[in-house]
Amino acid sequence: MPQASSAIQPAPADAIPAGKEPGYAAYAAIDWADQKHFWKLQVVGSPNSESGEIENTPEAVDQWAMSLSARFGERQVAVCLEQKRGPLVYMLAKYAHLVLYPVHPQTAAQYRETFHPSGAKSDPQDARSLLDLLLRHRETLQPLKPNSDETRLLQLLVENRRRMVDEATRQNNRLRASLKNYFPQVLLWFDEVNTPLVGDLLKRWPTLKALQGNHSGTLKRFFHEHNCRSEERITERIEAIRAAVPATNDWVVLEGESTAALGCVALLATLREQVTDLDRRIEQLVAQHKDGALFASLPGAGPVLIPRLIVAFGDQRDRYQSAAEVATLSGIAPVTEKSGRTEWTHFRQACPKFMRQTFHEFAAHSIAKSEWARLYYDTHRDKDRKHSHHGAVRALGFKWIRIIFRCWKEGRPYDEQIYLESLHKRNSPLSQAFQTVTGVGWQSVAGFQKLSEKKA
Repeated sequence: MPQASSAIQPAPADAIPAGKEPGYAAYAAIDWADQKHFWKLQVVGSPNSESGEIENTPEAVDQWAMSLSARFGERQVAVCLEQKRGPLVYMLAKYAHLVLYPVHPQTAAQYRETFHPSGAKSDPQDARSLLDLLLRHRETLQPLKPNSDETRLLQLLVENRRRMVDEATRQNNRLRASLKNYFPQVLLWFDEVNTPLVGDLLKRWPTLKALQGNHSGTLKRFFHEHNCRSEERITERIEAIRAAVPATNDWVVLEGESTAALGCVALLATLREQVTDLDRRIEQLVAQHKDGALFASLPGAGPVLIPRLIVAFGDQRDRYQSAAEVATLSGIAPVTEKSGRTEWTHFRQACPKFMRQTFHEFAAHSIAKSEWARLYYDTHRDKDRKHSHHGAVRALGFKWIRIIFRCWKEGRPYDEQIYLESLHKRNSPLSQAFQTVTGVGWQSVAGFQKLSEKKA
């Protein structure tokens, strides 16, 4: 009796109707790795498959891709792989005769486990599983359609900026940890330690003893040079420096921790400079982007969130057919599970985390800039107190995605007045609550309904 983990039997390459897709000459799958890629290929009309390995170098990948071009001429080859971005995708995307079908790693893993529940895994087996997925379920996969060059560059820059900011947060925490061990007074004298002021102070006087050995005039001049203008605050700091007692006199701790602190200071200075350079370049790209003005019209979207929202939606208007697709992909939409008579809803885990964070942060910022958003958030928070802060923000983000999606599809900037009028026309409960809370009502003026403040 055959075992459940027996090898997958690939479907004939011409057994699946092609639909509107091009007439592929062959189907291939690549299991990528750091050193070598294992590939498997099946020619249309042939029951047999071919396999081999490719070195992870541009030259080897080019040789493999060009061999397919020489073999099949102008006919295209569908290639399935577990990357949407990365070195292998970048190397293959430049060939017009290759149509890439990226597969989510979790999808590939679960499809493999369907036929290998024991957990057995190998590179040839993974390539075989990917090829079978491409042959049998191609209608569920989408070929890779990159955004415009401007949007793709913007995506790389905003993601790199987020990594820089996260790294700065880590270095800031490490600096604070070091200061707690040997120089905790700095944490009391300054609100933030990741500033040029604190960095320069520690580089010049890394310990309390070194700092206390200076004349008050020297310290005062130092603070003036770093744009400290409050004489009262400067005097308080100098007096606190004079009265401070060393946390430790152990020279081992002092040297070791001060060295670590200075390393963090240097890294923070470099990260600040890199983030500033990225902000400058991102600002230039947003100013030139065709959707820059559209996303700039959103309340709460500033210089950081505007490019992230542009990247989240992209510039291919046919990529999404509904706002629900965006909400689901981003992870803002919750997951509903049913089993028998039980049904429950929970937070979506499998999603692009940066994309979800973008919509979550925008929704949170919009609360302070849009009155209806504030009311919507408060309503969800006050509703039997069942929604946490983040739960209410996600609910608001879900609503914002529907609004932004409509603006994005039509290429029209957001207008708060138009949206409020839309709520009124639909007799939305939110419109009625908005009128009650804000005291802004609707009056008929020259036959039109317009917002106006109620007068006693």
